[in-house]
Amino acid sequence: MFGMGYKTKLPARRAVEMTGAYDGGLATLSHGLMAGTRVASNLGWRAIDALAVGDKVLTFDHGMQVITEIRRAHMWLDAPETVEMLWPVVIPVDALGNREELTLLPDQGVMVESDAAQDMHGDPFAVITAQSLVGLRGIRQRQPMQRIELIAVYFAGDEVIYAEGGALIHCPSDTSTLDKFLEAGPQTYAVLSGAAAEELADAMYLEDHMMDLPHSKASYAAV
Repeated sequence: MFGMGYKTKLPARRAVEMTGAYDGGLATLSHGLMAGTRVASNLGWRAIDALAVGDKVLTFDHGMQVITEIRRAHMWLDAPETVEMLWPVVIPVDALGNREELTLLPDQGVMVESDAAQDMHGDPFAVITAQSLVGLRGIRQRQPMQRIELIAVYFAGDEVIYAEGGALIHCPSDTSTLDKFLEAGPQTYAVLSGAAAEELADAMYLEDHMMDLPHSKASYAAV
């Protein structure tokens, strides 16, 4: 039905504006997908902004899971003046199995498959921040030119969902309030960042380079 595989086993100025009230939670999003991005759901491939609480989304490890909460935010309100470290990360077509270009938050977790991940962590699948992949397969940060609406979906637990044909997007558990933080169970996915993420990204570059793939750091540097 969906056509992809699935595993069994310096602050910016006015960077974000939330809509709605969230029981005293922090008014921020660290993950989410741009309105219009299609995800695999019980309704087929559907724009994430067309989904509602109660709809089901296909997850990487746990099949169809019910959406328990949806949050929306407008990002990069003063877009041209956003500091570079907070610029959105652009994922070109096919860079992560996606059939359409994706625009992600720098801290958005994405799942990648790599022999290096298997060697380093004992699992070929790893979740890494989008920003850590900049420079790999044409992935880059781009200055935002206008505000963008992002939608974050939440489930009963930590999940990874399919976006635009095959990109794997991490949807962490909701820990926005103290009660939710205390009630949250152990996270299914550890998001790599910092030195660990850089090490994996460098190893993925070497894998791509050795396989002579067109989307390597070398080909990107030549653009």
